[in-house]
Amino acid sequence: MSNFHPMVKRVNSLFDKLIEWRRMFHQHPELSFHEFWTSEFVAETLRTIDGMKVERGIGVETSVVGTLTSEEGPTIALRADIDALPINEANKTSYTSRNEGVMHACGHDAHTAILLSVATMLSDLLKEGELKGTVKFIFQPAEESTNEYGLSGSPYMVNAGAYDKVDVAVALHMCPWLPVGSIQMNNGYSMANVDVFKAKIFGTGGHGAYPELGTDPIWMLGPVMQALHGIVPRKVSALDGAVVSIGELHAGTASNIIPTEVSITGTLRSYTPEIRDLLGTELKKAFSIVEPLGGKYSLNIEQGEPALNNNALVNEMISEVIAEIYPEFNITENPFGLGGEDFGYVTQTIPGSMFFLGCAQKDGVQRDLHTPCFDIDETCLPIGAAILTQFTVKFLKDKGNLQIPRNLEVQTNGA
Repeated sequence: MSNFHPMVKRVNSLFDKLIEWRRMFHQHPELSFHEFWTSEFVAETLRTIDGMKVERGIGVETSVVGTLTSEEGPTIALRADIDALPINEANKTSYTSRNEGVMHACGHDAHTAILLSVATMLSDLLKEGELKGTVKFIFQPAEESTNEYGLSGSPYMVNAGAYDKVDVAVALHMCPWLPVGSIQMNNGYSMANVDVFKAKIFGTGGHGAYPELGTDPIWMLGPVMQALHGIVPRKVSALDGAVVSIGELHAGTASNIIPTEVSITGTLRSYTPEIRDLLGTELKKAFSIVEPLGGKYSLNIEQGEPALNNNALVNEMISEVIAEIYPEFNITENPFGLGGEDFGYVTQTIPGSMFFLGCAQKDGVQRDLHTPCFDIDETCLPIGAAILTQFTVKFLKDKGNLQIPRNLEVQTNGA
């Protein structure tokens, strides 16, 4: 890999510290909305950086925001998510999780370590007179899970002002399906709208020996399931990314009792607002099948995070930075899939982008996101730090033609 660009040399000097931070976070993972140790460590580390203003509890108790500014010029936000997942780690390493049943299985430990190193380097550049503008370092809790209102950490931080006056926001994500030295990017919708539906089918129930005397919601479930699984691809074009998946079915208490109701829970995934609305409409049609069969139904669709919408101009500038400092790198242009990413709350309000950073280990083991064996090749850490730092320098020197909508709040169905 290239070692000749000054930014690459600068970030490589922090390689040992990057590994130390990443492994420390990996050993002490914390679940969404409970990142107390992590946020304290981040805040204390930021306070050691010259010129850094540190704020805590913006929108979420465990959030941390650091700010560097020259008091003039545009503003950029760099975001890292800091929470972990309820997974028992299967890896046997010196830095294996010490918190039983909790694991950094999505790379947030790496994201957090990278952003701390970026903050360190940008502080030096500010002192050297190389920065004209403001940088906000957003350490966001609760990306992986939602609270009782169905909300993750991002909408709380957006509505509480963490991104106020920000001209552009950028984040990265670990990418275990690509090797180190590869980047995946995509313009426009790149990760999914995430919606959850909860439904019930109601009948009268009855004795299992006399089904003709009542109405059976389990019998009604058959055509409903066919209709649900027929929405994609029979109602949605194969060219549009969409998924309807059933995750839970609950009914009955005994072999000889026809139950009075069946509960169904599932997820809806889509890219565009139009397909999101279509899935909701078709879902209602599928459940309405029970009515001519003598049944009734209830249906609640809880809209979660919006689709991640990557700004093409921001992506173009990121690509230019990669070509400048790592000219030998390969950039793959594809959507990231139908997984959810609550950075979508940010990109629906201001121009922003997330890119995926190749991190696959060379042992040939498939270490997918959200699996007990997830791990990374740590040589990706300085690469991510160099790209984010150089992008910040470039953006603050030349804001470009990005037009920012103002005074927008995240729209949610929750509190």
